[in-house]
Formats: sequence, C-alpha cells, structure tokens
Amino acid sequence: MNKKDLIFELNSWQTAERIHRDKSAKFVSDHPETVTYLIEIVFEDKKRINIKAAWILEIVCFNNICSIAPFLNHFTQNLTKIKDESALRPIAKVCSFIAHAYYSTPKNEINNKLTKNNIELIVESNFDWLIEDHKVACKVFAMDTLLLFGREFDWIHDELKLTIEKNMMNGSAGYKSHAKKILKELNS
Repeated sequence: MNKKDLIFELNSWQTAERIHRDKSAKFVSDHPETVTYLIEIVFEDKKRINIKAAWILEIVCFNNICSIAPFLNHFTQNLTKIKDESALRPIAKVCSFIAHAYYSTPKNEINNKLTKNNIELIVESNFDWLIEDHKVACKVFAMDTLLLFGREFDWIHDELKLTIEKNMMNGSAGYKSHAKKILKELNS
C-alpha cells in the first residue's frame, strides 16, 4: 500500500461518522506501512484531508500507541503546524497517549524511542495549546500531558500550576472542572 491508497481510503467517506473513521483506522492497522503516510498527511496543508488523517491517527494510536513509535521525530517536530481546531484535538490526544505510554509499565517501544528532544517539543506545543485560545478538549489533553511529563521535569509542574490558576477565572465549566482535578494532583 502507498500514500495514494491511503488518500483514496480517506476520501472514500464524506461524513465523520464513527463507522467511517473506524473503517479507515482498520485500513491503516491492516497496512502498517501506511502509518508514515498518515502522519505526513496530518501535517500537510490540505485542510479537509489532514483533519481526517488526524482523526484516524487518534484511533490508530488508541488501539496501538506503539504504531507511532518509529515516527516520533517527524510527529513531534511538526506539532506546531497544526492550527485547525478539528485536527488539534486529536493530535493533543495523541500527545496524551504518548505521555501515558512513556510512563506505563511494562516498558514499551515508546519508552525506547521517545527522546528528550521529542518530549521538549511535546511540552512546548502543549503549553502553547494551553495558553492560546483553543477549545477546552485540547486544553484538557494538554493539562494531562504536561502533568505526566512534569514527573521528569520539575519546572513543568510549576508552570502548569501557574498557567491553570491564571486561566481558571475565564475558563469554561469543563476547563475549571479539569483544572481543579489537575491542581489537586499538583498540590498533593
């Protein structure tokens, strides 16, 4: 399978119904050589298809986070390219999956492949998403990711706490609810 086959698969559905997204995710899982193309498409400047690719990458990573391991450098180096909210939420969620996998037991391919530079790029992007004007789901995943990577880098927890406290007054009910949970963990 090649990139054209994957693009054909992504273009085969016009609505975002879960059945279509699951079908495309199964296609990628059945053809693991297409993961590299999926990640390329996520970061291309073709709005409609890169959003679909981001949705599929989320499902693929949920089912098998290690499928992204060989492509962590490309993924993390391009995080700042994502601007569309519809693509940003699933990418923020993938970052959260990566952080959870990195700290999971038993060790896995993410533990072996995720570099300090990769982590720094994820942390930087997640702080940007938390500070900038984005939807609450993206901010929630960013908080979760930063909470986990703060285990390794002390300054992250300090900055996360300050950022959350600063933004809580103007945050939505969903933001405030999750922020309180994160602050409770940070203060314990």
